[in-house]
Amino acid sequence: MTDEIAKIVAALPAMTKVTGVWATAEERLARGDAAFVADLGIALAGPDDPRMWQARSVRRHLLRLLAFAPGVEAVSQTLRLVSAYQTDTPELGRHGMELLAACHPAGELAAAFSGGDVPADLRACLVQELVLRKAAVEEIPGVRGWLASPDWLSHPLSWLPLTLRAVEGEPPLPQYSVRGRSVPFWSGIPKEPGVPSEAATRVTETTTDVAAALIAAAVANWAEESRGRVEARTYALAGPLGGFAELGLACLEGKPATIVPGRPDRAWRLLFSAASTGGAYNSGLRGAYGRLAAWRSLAGLSAAPEGATAAEVEERAGQCAWFTFGADSGWFKRIAWDIGLAAVTSDGQTLSVLAATDSN
Repeated sequence: MTDEIAKIVAALPAMTKVTGVWATAEERLARGDAAFVADLGIALAGPDDPRMWQARSVRRHLLRLLAFAPGVEAVSQTLRLVSAYQTDTPELGRHGMELLAACHPAGELAAAFSGGDVPADLRACLVQELVLRKAAVEEIPGVRGWLASPDWLSHPLSWLPLTLRAVEGEPPLPQYSVRGRSVPFWSGIPKEPGVPSEAATRVTETTTDVAAALIAAAVANWAEESRGRVEARTYALAGPLGGFAELGLACLEGKPATIVPGRPDRAWRLLFSAASTGGAYNSGLRGAYGRLAAWRSLAGLSAAPEGATAAEVEERAGQCAWFTFGADSGWFKRIAWDIGLAAVTSDGQTLSVLAATDSN
């Protein structure tokens, strides 16, 4: 650690604003000293301390500065930085891989797969962040060999396809800048009240903890990291679905539900947005793990068998009847961060429901 960096680190806790530190880093980067920016960030690595907002703010700004800087040297220094963050703040490391994939040509990122300095989880995240941006990952130098390694083959992200499936369409990705990100507000329930459909349906609830967790995978971060509420249930149907009156859903609060036919690709889009960008007060799982969580929820909602491949989940989802739903209840605010999704299997015997909100 240089004397200059040591002085900045020592002075940081007493600062009432950190824009001066930002300016120092920006000036050094403009002079071509990307290593200084990485070294400063590495000196600030460690567990998040709620009392040390200064360190948290500077860490994130330094990461964005490096990731947005052009050239292979900036990539190399960003990799140094995110590798240092991985132990204590893995979310920040994964965010770095998201930024690199968004800001650099795929060919410049081959350095992430050479040598043993970059943790396997970050390499796996980078692979899937590139897939989300339609990069031909198997053609990137160094990546093909790593995709045959035990580190990749045993990683949870290896379940995901190495190209986008049709159900994923154009994944909604946030727009980033050095100063932050832009995420559009969205709501996954019908915008208009419409005509409620509440014909009685004979149902038997079949929810298990395993099924509920799988269905709710995309919005679990809302409940764990923000202020969200989640309801995930499954039912056996004794006849055609006529309405939700018999389901006993807490999110409806006894109000009639508005049910609108949907599509699996729109369901995946909602699930991916919820998982990757988070709720009202958190940043979500980022692209790679957000993609995995969206697929897990899609598998749960479509009642796909355990161990199904992504292709099998997609086929199963395509055979289901999909719906979005909402109600004039205290649960749904019809502003943003609301989801009401339901799917009925092709045999008409199983209904899966996901309701989530983080608008309170």
